[in-house]
Amino acid sequence: MASAGLREELTCPICPSTYTQPVTLRCGHNFCQGCIGGVWDSQGGSGLYTCPECRAEFQERPALQRNLKLCNIAERFLSTQPEQEEAVIFCTYCVTSSVPAAKTCLHCDASLCDIHLERHSKSEEHVLSEPTTSLKTRKCPVHKEILKYYCTEDAACICVSCCVFGEHRGHQVESLNEASEKKKEKLRHVLEKLTSVREETEKRAQSLQERRREAQEKAAGETARVTALIRDIRERLEVLEKRVLSEITRREEQVSLRVSDLIQQLEIKKDELSRKMLHIEELSNITDPLTVLQGRESDNADFCDAEEGGNEDREREGNKVPAVGDLYEVRLSLILQRLADIVTDLKAKSGFCVQGDSGILLDVNTAANNVSVSGDLKTASWSVRKQLRPNTPERFVYNQVLSSRSFSSGQHYWEVEISDSGRRGVGISYLSIVRKGCQSCIGYNKKSWCLYMWGNNNSVMHDSIRTQIYPESPVQRLGIYLDYEGGRLSFYQLCDPIRHLHTVTATFTEPLHAAFCVCGNGWVRIRS
Repeated sequence: MASAGLREELTCPICPSTYTQPVTLRCGHNFCQGCIGGVWDSQGGSGLYTCPECRAEFQERPALQRNLKLCNIAERFLSTQPEQEEAVIFCTYCVTSSVPAAKTCLHCDASLCDIHLERHSKSEEHVLSEPTTSLKTRKCPVHKEILKYYCTEDAACICVSCCVFGEHRGHQVESLNEASEKKKEKLRHVLEKLTSVREETEKRAQSLQERRREAQEKAAGETARVTALIRDIRERLEVLEKRVLSEITRREEQVSLRVSDLIQQLEIKKDELSRKMLHIEELSNITDPLTVLQGRESDNADFCDAEEGGNEDREREGNKVPAVGDLYEVRLSLILQRLADIVTDLKAKSGFCVQGDSGILLDVNTAANNVSVSGDLKTASWSVRKQLRPNTPERFVYNQVLSSRSFSSGQHYWEVEISDSGRRGVGISYLSIVRKGCQSCIGYNKKSWCLYMWGNNNSVMHDSIRTQIYPESPVQRLGIYLDYEGGRLSFYQLCDPIRHLHTVTATFTEPLHAAFCVCGNGWVRIRS
């Protein structure tokens, strides 16, 4: 019902068929462009033009304004209607029997079978097409002539009369074949572009699918790795928990046994004291002075022991009682030691820890002539014999060398080994540090920070300010941690367990280089 109502609204009052190139008059009514043109052609002799719908009169033939919106609606409506099966077209001249037509003559408005086609006129005005009953679309609705030309200005198919007498007079026109070929050429160019775009789109889609697959595989690998890591940590913590609880239980049993022995000794002591107290009370209750004074010497000794030795006994017994706080010290020590082992073991596995910067190499161009640099650029050592290097502005005069790599952001960690003797220094420095004079020493200016190890004199230097540090044991390996944005430089002694030596806080404003100082048979080696 709705479709029927819409069809009625889209029907031209003149044809009556669905609008073809609809135009709107000033009175508001719509007609097919060819239909209203034909009506006004017939009214041209009277000098008065009227609207077929409301009879509105116009002294001059109005210019036709195409209704593009209505045209789009009509085309969309026709595209949604179900296509009907094409009926068989029969020859117009075969009256006695129905013979299928081979061609249709647009000039004669007749369909012809093969027999009648042979006798049909072969003149140019007789245009043949495939059998069809839709002759209306192939003829001009105004002049009822065959459509032979295409108006490029109005984008419409027109007849000869439209070119000579109609509204398309003076317009740029082309033959239908020529216009069709041009349109086909444009369509081929568009098709080539669309084909290229589609191929590029397919490639991008395949690339994105490949990236998605890679991301899924990587995520699966990371998930498996993290799961295994967490499972390993959980198992280690469970073992650690059992060891700690077992140690606590063992220590508690030891303390309980020792305390039980002391309690037993104190009970015996208490009974002995009770006996002595009873004897003393008995002596105190005797009224005869001679009896009291003539008591046994052992009684007097017991009395003296009770009076003088009580404090000593309490001190001796107190020293035998184990401190309960030892339990917590044992527990804490075990936990910290085991956790340090876990962190050390999993350091290489975990993607969440700061990874070591194994690419740090020494820059020979900055090394002083008394600093020998190994071939792999990993070891700097003090040398009595001066190296024959060119005197360049970036070379230190003092026994120092910088790394070739710089750090301008992020978190970084590297490890070094140092010699047992000599003066050794490790730290960081801006590249703008001076290379000559006292101010060129690492840590003796505002552009560098350094940890110096020299016998028992161990200290961190910056801007000539010394901060003394006291390692519990000789330092052989060091870990250096740099957090550029966080402004932190930390030094760790790599022993068992790892010990934190010192942390420097600062605001870094320039790229930093690892810095090393060696003197007096000292050497420093960067660990890979």
